[in-house]
Amino acid sequence: MEHFRRLGFADEVRALGLPPHHPTDIAYFTRYTGYELARYNLPPSSLAGAEIRQLTGSWSAAELPHRVSQKYVEQVLRRHAEACPTVSVRYGWSLENFRDQGGHVEAEIRCVATGRSQRIVADYLVGADGARSPVRQQLGVRLEGEAGAVRDFMGGQMLAVYVRAPGFFEAVPHRKAWMYCAFNTERRAFMASVDGIQDFAFHTQLRPGDNPESYTAEQARVMFLQAVGQPIEATVLSHGTWTAGYALVAEKMRCGRVFIGGDAAHLFTPAGGLGYNTAVEDAVNLGWKLAAVLKGCGGDGLLDSYEAEQRPLAVRNTGYARGFADSMGGFAPVAEIEDETPDGEAARRRAADHFQQHIRAEFNIPGITFGGRHDGSPIIVSDGVAPPPDSASKYTPTACPGGRAPHLWLDDGRSLYDTFGFEWTLLRLDGARRQGQAFEEAAAALRMDLVVVDAPGDQARMLYEADLALIRPDGVVAWRGSEDKSDVAAVLAQASGRGCATRSTGARESSRVERPTA
Repeated sequence: MEHFRRLGFADEVRALGLPPHHPTDIAYFTRYTGYELARYNLPPSSLAGAEIRQLTGSWSAAELPHRVSQKYVEQVLRRHAEACPTVSVRYGWSLENFRDQGGHVEAEIRCVATGRSQRIVADYLVGADGARSPVRQQLGVRLEGEAGAVRDFMGGQMLAVYVRAPGFFEAVPHRKAWMYCAFNTERRAFMASVDGIQDFAFHTQLRPGDNPESYTAEQARVMFLQAVGQPIEATVLSHGTWTAGYALVAEKMRCGRVFIGGDAAHLFTPAGGLGYNTAVEDAVNLGWKLAAVLKGCGGDGLLDSYEAEQRPLAVRNTGYARGFADSMGGFAPVAEIEDETPDGEAARRRAADHFQQHIRAEFNIPGITFGGRHDGSPIIVSDGVAPPPDSASKYTPTACPGGRAPHLWLDDGRSLYDTFGFEWTLLRLDGARRQGQAFEEAAAALRMDLVVVDAPGDQARMLYEADLALIRPDGVVAWRGSEDKSDVAAVLAQASGRGCATRSTGARESSRVERPTA
């Protein structure tokens, strides 16, 4: 959401999905109309703007998280992409093959409807083409990590059902939520409310030996009603299978002039929303670097740094998601969980204790959200200060180079981020007003778009602990220090990919074609 804010459409995204006053709670039930076991209360989107201004510490941010179906976000992204005069968006075209020729990439694309082919010559190619990624397969890049984890839930074959149930909220005798989880021995499931009215994205575990290809819409509807716990009107709009239990990351994210990102580069078991957020980070990280190189204000070292920065982040995030899935799916229901007996009450108390802790661990994750770092990146100028330890539930704001720039609200009501330049920003902290000219001159010589921003006050100075901080287009601190004690030209050269050693990134030669089951 902070990246969307920088691009100017965070408010558009926040206006989509659930109605403004609909709770965004995550709740566990035996069945949706049965016993409530645990709940994590989260504010509706109508309160997000006011609430974020009151939060400090771990949740010191410009934007609160937003719960929204990807199908709504895609509409916003598509509309803004198509509004760019330099962008051509072609739905219904397929990439047939490509070849990295060293100085450029040649690709053949085909119109699916007409069969017409077209040859494209490009500087670079980005394969953001999903879990089965033909681009990754043609490169011969392997996936590394864990595949096929077996759990009582969130391991193995899952059935996804897009269902319309206009009477759901009237049938459920509990406060509304965004995420509904069913916990019983017959049907374990999780389900997100898509529009807060009648549409739901329902996911349930299939049994060993089931043939998912044989499932009909009626069978999918029965599974949904088993989780609901009583008959209600329900129409299955679509259904299909997917595989849970993956924590995989591509061994490489760059081969010469070809890059991969998103699900092509990392596969998650969906827990904590980390798959989509990591994919957005890939796009932001690679996007500004490609732009800088194409405009002539960045060196090839920028492109090498994409893999150096994003691959460790993907390994970190898939690891966290795997832990959440283990906590969720490794705790199995007992037969008496739904009984109105002392044993049933005891079973529900045990489940409530477990899931109350689990929900907070999975969804109160500012440390994961804000604490991802790029330490060791060739384009980060370290000051030798060690960052705070990585923690899922705690984020410690720090301007230690390699992490997200610490946030604060200004006296005029603006976010500090709203003052940053669209590309590079030199943040000048209180007492350093006579510094910055050398950076401006060196940036001009390197054709870098640099804006100098003053952040007055003790709070900003305490957060950044330096006279100056150089902020990248993606909001990451690239350097901090004092102008009169630094080789400014060398700092900017390294941060822009001109002053760091590049490695060989030739295409991997392999005849093996990977066929992942995800």
